[in-house]
Amino acid sequence: MGRKKKENLFLQNIEVIDTAHKGKSIAKHNERVIIVKDGVPGDICNLKVYKRRKKYWEAEIEKIHKYSEYRTEPQCEHFGTCGGCKWQNMNYDTQLKFKEKEVIDNLQRIGHVNTQDYPSIIGSKNTYFYRNKMEFTFSNKRWLTKDEIDSAEDITNRNACGLHVP
Repeated sequence: MGRKKKENLFLQNIEVIDTAHKGKSIAKHNERVIIVKDGVPGDICNLKVYKRRKKYWEAEIEKIHKYSEYRTEPQCEHFGTCGGCKWQNMNYDTQLKFKEKEVIDNLQRIGHVNTQDYPSIIGSKNTYFYRNKMEFTFSNKRWLTKDEIDSAEDITNRNACGLHVP
């Protein structure tokens, strides 16, 4: 007999307050840290918690009630499905601010480095379409989209060449 599967927990009107690594963000509910997929600091949204750990929960956005002032429309049509750019849904100046904060926090917390004289981050002139590394995957069992999975269509040719999904 296996473990009993916990039901998803739904939280309403939760504000995303910070960024985390790998394109995720952070919210809090009753002092519980929640790692949120695709959130931008300042978003107020309903969350579906799909994984519960002792120190944190993981959630995805069900509905956004108020969009963050930092949120922007991604420029790349593949944003969210490709494994590349993680923050195209946030304006570039804000990305730099949060990335710099993460570096300084890591240097202080993990490396015990004094960062008082740390120089400010320097932004790139090219804010889009600058990727310089491509890793392709070849398979006879290609990735199926949610729509393909939900349809009753029989997909016989699943050969694929492409980039990794996140």
